[in-house]
Amino acid sequence: MIREEVEGGYSVLCPELGVVSQGETIEEVKENIVEAVELYLESAKDLGILEEILEEAGVDLKTARDTIVLSEYITTPLQASL
Repeated sequence: MIREEVEGGYSVLCPELGVVSQGETIEEVKENIVEAVELYLESAKDLGILEEILEEAGVDLKTARDTIVLSEYITTPLQASL
């Protein structure tokens, strides 16, 4: 969910994970949210809670292949996460 901010720039939310980011342009905000989600998933992996988080986000780990799609703008490699 991308939102134009009154002060300028844009903010974005990945509702499945509760991850947010911002950027000056729509392209930048899309890049930033992907990076933020990847960092979030990497941290979850390090903490040993990645599978739980993905299941809560509605990702079926039994049928997921190479990537997971979160929201409209966010696709991340699954193998890098697991």
